[in-house]
Amino acid sequence: QLVESGGGLVQAGGSLRLSCAASGRPLSDYSVAWFRQAPGKEREWVTTITKTGKDTYTADSMKGRFVVTKDNAKNTVWLQMNSLKPEDTAVYLCAARSGDGWTDSGLLYDFWGRGTQVTVSA
Repeated sequence: QLVESGGGLVQAGGSLRLSCAASGRPLSDYSVAWFRQAPGKEREWVTTITKTGKDTYTADSMKGRFVVTKDNAKNTVWLQMNSLKPEDTAVYLCAARSGDGWTDSGLLYDFWGRGTQVTVSA
């Protein structure tokens, strides 16, 4: 099970730190991604961190603003979001994948959290 937290309402230019906590499975066996979905839009990949946490991959539009980290001992992944914009408003979901390598395709992730709402006001 994955549970996201840390969402909320923030002004443009502000920051939020989201958490994705796992239970029942060791995240060391999984790469973890963050996706987001805004109303009326398709789900969008944000970033992926590998099983060891050594490598990360981030969508170009968020590179330099969003940073993903992982602590396998705490079984938790975090998404630090800085310089937030109103267009970052969405439900943010984390997902885990046991396969090797990394992917930005949501279809290849094994299980998902329910998401946390992030709202950025202008």
